[in-house]
Amino acid sequence: MSKAAELAALIGSQTALSNRNMIINGAMKVAQRGTSSTAASYGSVDRFFYSASNLDNHAFTQTQQAVTDLAGFTNSWRITTTTAESAIAADELVYVAQKIEAQNLQQLAYGTSSAKQVTLSFYVKSSVTGTFSTNLYQVDDNRIVNSEYTISSANTWERKEITYAADQTGVIDNNNGTGFYVTWNLALGSNYKGNAATAWEAYNTDNWAGASTYTDAVITTLNATWEITGVQLEVGDVATPFEHRSFGDELARCQRYFCTYASGGYNPRSYANINNYSFGVQEVSFATTMRATPTATETSSATFSNCDNLRPGALDAHHCSFIVDSDTSGGSFYARDFEYTFSAEI
Repeated sequence: MSKAAELAALIGSQTALSNRNMIINGAMKVAQRGTSSTAASYGSVDRFFYSASNLDNHAFTQTQQAVTDLAGFTNSWRITTTTAESAIAADELVYVAQKIEAQNLQQLAYGTSSAKQVTLSFYVKSSVTGTFSTNLYQVDDNRIVNSEYTISSANTWERKEITYAADQTGVIDNNNGTGFYVTWNLALGSNYKGNAATAWEAYNTDNWAGASTYTDAVITTLNATWEITGVQLEVGDVATPFEHRSFGDELARCQRYFCTYASGGYNPRSYANINNYSFGVQEVSFATTMRATPTATETSSATFSNCDNLRPGALDAHHCSFIVDSDTSGGSFYARDFEYTFSAEI
């Protein structure tokens, strides 16, 4: 069967119409933390993060960009170098990635004779041309497979399709931890390349990337840019058209890993006071069950009246209680207009 016929048959099957994309927020619609950040890790678009090791003076911004030159897409995720690294030393590494939850990868049947291939597709645009590397890194058994793609024209959207081999050896545990990383490398020190692991094998540092000559110019060139959108990972060796999901659907998927809360009005508040001590409690249910009990972080402090302490109380994957302690005898007290984030990222 030709690729075109195989694709037509796949798209025509009932099971292929939805939920085939294992990537969350692949169209870069959701950015709960904000549209721009100069921090590593998670900073702008949800579920995608930036990682750098051992760089000397590189600085960057990660931004959610408005897209006007790619039909069907309105946003991308862009990395821009604002201070260039002079050169990439052997121990230096820069990559961006999304971690996929292990229990969402069980259909791949890794570790069995029925293990399935997966295909990654995405649109990429960069001010830099050249060859770049990608990989899947499987956490539970410390295994990796790598590949590469080439950007041919500067500042032009190009669609890339990469099929990764099935892994009949490594097992992805059925839990809420990390199943594997989907990784795009932006700079590679010599320690991290040289072994073209086109089939899955044990991770050994030098097989993070293959043996080609990869460009580091996104990181070593002032104002260089690299951006992606339309990211899709699906079962099989055929890249199907991107699965567009509603903003609400993508937001709900993202909120399993990160969400925000802004108090409205005079909450929590209380009128009770017993023996000069009392407290008010406000219960907040998360919009969706989070992956695990999250870390609560205050991002905007409260306005207080007759009290001076606001603290999270009971906290789990479903809800959080906020407690405010009174410092007066009798009367009302409250804390208002505070904001928190809750992170259960993997």
